[in-house]
Amino acid sequence: MIRSATLTTIVAFVAVLFTAVSPSLAEEKKSADEVAKELANPNASLAKLEFQNQFIWYKGDLPDADDQSNYTLLFQPVFPVTLEPTASGGKANFFFRPAVPFLVDQPVPKVDDGEFDFDEVTALGDTVFDSVYGVTEKNGLLWAVGTLGTLPTATDSDVAGGQFRLGPEVLLAKFAKWGILGIFPGHQWDVVGWNDGYYSTTKTQLFLVGLPGDGWSYGTTPTIYYDWKSHDWTIPLHFKVGKTVIHDIMPVKYEIEINYFVEQPDAFGPEWLISFNITPVVPNFIEQWIK
Repeated sequence: MIRSATLTTIVAFVAVLFTAVSPSLAEEKKSADEVAKELANPNASLAKLEFQNQFIWYKGDLPDADDQSNYTLLFQPVFPVTLEPTASGGKANFFFRPAVPFLVDQPVPKVDDGEFDFDEVTALGDTVFDSVYGVTEKNGLLWAVGTLGTLPTATDSDVAGGQFRLGPEVLLAKFAKWGILGIFPGHQWDVVGWNDGYYSTTKTQLFLVGLPGDGWSYGTTPTIYYDWKSHDWTIPLHFKVGKTVIHDIMPVKYEIEINYFVEQPDAFGPEWLISFNITPVVPNFIEQWIK
């Protein structure tokens, strides 16, 4: 019931955006191909609201770990601010990109009165964010530097990290006629918080995306994690395919992605993640307000 209501809310919200869009998008009259290419740019050249509907199945050595699953709605808004071009003529921007998770029936291992079981928690999770200065050069080279962090926004202590975390991240990628290839590594340490446990995790996202035309995109963008405390890897085999369409004057990207995890923590970790993503391109009212 919760999942159905959540999906209905997303559809209704997107419908409102279709009718409330500003004339500026209509004036630009970008094709689906042009929008698909800009959406593939990790330097976030367009304002957008991304809704990822993630269905996750787990495995592990803990009792009943293989029977656990959950749904997560990940909301990721991006409103980039255009900056002065670089000396080489590259397009520069700054963007803050939060990823806010709403967890539904998240399995949490617990021991109660000496007996082990999984609790199911429905709550907001901690917010992971990028704060990035990015440049898209005229020759198709992309680079960026910034910070990767976590805000302790969880509304339930069972899914809360209890820390403000921060660290560096960099991007290096290249646009070609066929698509984009790149790497986007970052790292986080615990900085402050009520949980004094040590945290040190590296995240690396790889990009290999083809843009065959007519608004289509396909490829792989796996995100790999390494936990320096537990020495655990989380590595998926990943594939996604998307289609960008123009609804009246509102560009929207629809995408499905599949992750099969070939490496995860032995005790408990994800085995499959299938996500259905909806990404409307919206007016950049923040940039308009600043300027």
